[in-house]
Amino acid sequence: QVQLVESGGGSVQAGSSLRLSCEASVFSAKMAWFRQAPGKEREGVAGINTFGTFKWTNYADPVKGRFSISRDNANNTLYLQMNSLKPEDSAVYYCAASDSRRSGRPTLGTAEFAYWGQGTQVTVSS
Repeated sequence: QVQLVESGGGSVQAGSSLRLSCEASVFSAKMAWFRQAPGKEREGVAGINTFGTFKWTNYADPVKGRFSISRDNANNTLYLQMNSLKPEDSAVYYCAASDSRRSGRPTLGTAEFAYWGQGTQVTVSS
């Protein structure tokens, strides 16, 4: 079983930046970030998948151009760099990992991921 621990959340003003980290117990080729705001469903934010020398990423439309997902394979750490934050970005952000070893661009559906972290709160004020 994969264990995930998120960190890096906080309360910031609109326009500022945050970087979230997710430490995984083992390497997972396919990982993603999700978020959930009060009263709303959990939604995919960004995903990454690797296969050999190939890498694929996928971003939800609201965060394209502002967020960037990356990883450090050496220590099984996933990152989400969030720039130009907006109040609508406020949510609990979750790290997720999949057992999948298939190639291709990752999807951002919750069903694709079997392992989840506890989440880290991000609050953006105007």
